[in-house]
Amino acid sequence: MASNLRTILTLPLRGLTWLGDQGTRAVAAIAFIALAVPPLGALLRPYVTEAILCLLCISFMRVDFVALYGHLRRPALIASATAWTTIGVPLIVGLLAHATGLDKSSPGLFLALMLQGMASPMMAAPALAALMGLDATLPLVTLVTATALVPFTASLFASLFLGGMLSISPLALGAKLLGILAVSLIGATAIRWIFGTEAIQRHKRPIDGFNILTLLVFASAVMGDVAHDFVADPVFTIGVALLAFTIYFTLLTVTTLMFRRAGYERAFAIGLMVSQRNLGLMLAATAGALPATTWLYFALTQFPIHLAPYLLTPIARRLTARAQAGTVAEPT
Repeated sequence: MASNLRTILTLPLRGLTWLGDQGTRAVAAIAFIALAVPPLGALLRPYVTEAILCLLCISFMRVDFVALYGHLRRPALIASATAWTTIGVPLIVGLLAHATGLDKSSPGLFLALMLQGMASPMMAAPALAALMGLDATLPLVTLVTATALVPFTASLFASLFLGGMLSISPLALGAKLLGILAVSLIGATAIRWIFGTEAIQRHKRPIDGFNILTLLVFASAVMGDVAHDFVADPVFTIGVALLAFTIYFTLLTVTTLMFRRAGYERAFAIGLMVSQRNLGLMLAATAGALPATTWLYFALTQFPIHLAPYLLTPIARRLTARAQAGTVAEPT
């Protein structure tokens, strides 16, 4: 009897372990599951904020603070990457949108692009980089510094570009972002204190599985209306999807080229981090009070976010192998 009970209790852990082992395949599948099952989105949409808090908490929980401190002692590359993702990206997006008149012709799409530019990188970006075979330490350190700044930079750019387009003031936006990040960090610190770093490392695979399930909650909540929007206006929906892919791969390519002197493997990892914007954080901060076009764009960004790591893994592994070969070939 005790043996049967133990087996039943370990089944969820085995399931999460199996899911965590699927890596980028499971991440890619999330977008299609969310699209194919619209009722799941309606069911899970009330839990978007909780899903974001959970994802943030897991990411903070897994930060190696010793490695973080070591990288912060060599700050030039981290500072430039942080400045690019928190200041350069939203500034360029805002100026281009105003120059092309997008803020007047499509305010909802302009708002979506600005919130995307103002957002910090996704907390899952370093984990995705690691799944692709890249060194995730540099993206993780940059992510931490960028996330710490985003309540202040987002408030600044909201004041500069968005005016009264948001349902909350720029100052309130910054305060809510700061509160969400603080709650997540406190929760992560409590988990590390209770269970210890070794236990977290030991259960990496089931934690990855739980992370994937949480990503499914968020993606389903955001993508629940995509099928309906496609039927209502397929041309516009396809156009927004193409824009989402274009923005993603433009950020990835431009960032990789900008930081290529650090080595293409590192530059590609930074590019992956910069292109994976944490739109969920912005949804949580604005309580989802956004126009329909903004929601649609956010939903369609889930396709490049979830598909790109799977599609780009061969390139990442080739760059990693080249970097390792170059290290071995260096004369001693």
